[in-house]
Formats: sequence, structure tokens, C-alpha cells
Amino acid sequence: MGSVFRFKKFEVDQSGCAMKINTDGVLLAAVVVHSNPRFVLDIGTGTGVIALMLAQRFPDADIDAVEIDESAAKAATGNFARSAFSERTTAHFSAIEDYKTDRKYDLIVSNPPYFVNDLKNPEIRKGIARHADAQFFESLLIKVAEILSDGGCFWVILPVKQAELLVQSAVDINLFLRKQIDICSDEHKPVIRQVICLSGLAGELERETFYIYESEGVYTAAYRTLLKDFFLAF
Repeated sequence: MGSVFRFKKFEVDQSGCAMKINTDGVLLAAVVVHSNPRFVLDIGTGTGVIALMLAQRFPDADIDAVEIDESAAKAATGNFARSAFSERTTAHFSAIEDYKTDRKYDLIVSNPPYFVNDLKNPEIRKGIARHADAQFFESLLIKVAEILSDGGCFWVILPVKQAELLVQSAVDINLFLRKQIDICSDEHKPVIRQVICLSGLAGELERETFYIYESEGVYTAAYRTLLKDFFLAF
């Protein structure tokens, strides 16, 4: 496959991006729930795929996307400019803790680096994209709490260990777990990722389990339905 990934309503050029389009990102963009967000922020946008999927899903939203890697930020800028959503999508080359904005976001999403304190990847740029320490998540939550609108929500996808740590840390700054989606490869496998929704409004927790495959190489009907508006194969 070349560097261009084609969706039904947009294309994503991945050249120059350390982290390519992956299942985590497209799942996150497809499962987030919001009635009608006005301002949306994608933290660590990479190629811009999550921001573009959200632009397709929420036609009234203005979407900002923050990316710490300059090459990826340039790629996202180009992907936004070539899309039908160019007037509503903006990429910003910045670390999230340095991002300046007057906006309060109704919906914030992130498919963040997640190997907290694990062995660093020898490829430095990919290492930045995939690794984080505990301080990164603390800084992320503080920034999210600062720019989240009243009643807004923060959706993130992480491995189970990191998701649990994030939820525990979030309580300290008055962000509460409202929804948790356990992602499994199939019904016989353990949970490999969790999509969590945090909000400044405490309330009852919703939980569900989502299976990607029904058998080897065969996607579940739920997965196909979730992504049918995006993937050409569906």
C-alpha cells in the first residue's frame, strides 16, 4: 500500500508521519458520542485522521488538532487542506501543554502515546509518538480540565493499565469516568484497549464491551457497522 490511505469521503497522506493510521485511532473517532459539539480538539493528531473522521461525523463543529511532531503537523495541515472539511479543520504545531487558545471545547479526543516508563523506541520520532511518562498524562489532564467546556467530555483510548492510571489521576482534578468501552480482538481474548470518557460532571458509569473480530480475519457486524461510513471495504 502506498502512503495515501483512502476513505469514503477523504484521503490521508501518511508520508512523513512516524505513526501511521491504526485501529486505535479510527475506533476512537467512530465511537465517541456527543449530541452536537461546537468546538472539538484532537490532541496528538498525527496524520489528522481522527480530526477528519470527526469533521465528517459532526458537520457543525470547528475542529482544532494539536501535534508535537513538525512533520506530522505539516502532513495533517495538507490532509485538512485537501479535504471537503478544510474550512473547519486546523492543525497546530505545538505540545499540548504549550497550546494557547481562548476556546472551550465541547469534545476533546486523544489517541496518545502510552508506553509509560517502558523501554524507549530507538527510533526517536516514533518514540515521541508512542512513549510517555506519568508526567505527560498529568500535564494532559490539567490542560484538558482547563479548556473543556462546562458539560464537555474528554475521550481517550489506551491500554488497560494506562487507562486505569488516567482515571485515577483524573479524579484529583475533578474529571470523572462516565463511559468505558472495553475493546477485545474477539470474545475469547482479554481486553486490549479501553476507550474512556471523562467529564467534569459526575454521574453513573456506562460500560460496554466491543469485539473487533468474530473469527480470524472476519470482522464483527458491529465493527463493520461502526466504520461503514468511512472504510471503502465496508
